Amino acid sequence: MTKQYRSDALAAAHEAALGLAEAGVMPKRTMRRFDEMCLTPVEEMSPEAIRELRLRERASQAVFARYLNVTTGLVSQWERGEKRPRGASLKLLTLVAKNGLGAVA
Repeated sequence: MTKQYRSDALAAAHEAALGLAEAGVMPKRTMRRFDEMCLTPVEEMSPEAIRELRLRERASQAVFARYLNVTTGLVSQWERGEKRPRGASLKLLTLVAKNGLGAVA
């Protein structure tokens, strides 16, 4: 998956910092700060927000699940509040909320 940045300027700054980190000039601690500042933040999503997002994208649970590489049952559980998305799934949901399903296609 490609990195998603808050803006083009932050993308340029992050790529420059990454080059310095790979060259051993910038410490890992500083690079982590650049990651936090530049990359798209991930926030918890409520079951209602997930359902609204899916409906906004005009996708069935099955289609939405395929885009996110999860099962239809898991999408259903998210929407009912039985489970919460985590990790890569939560990041993908954040990207879909910001940029639409096309961002993860």
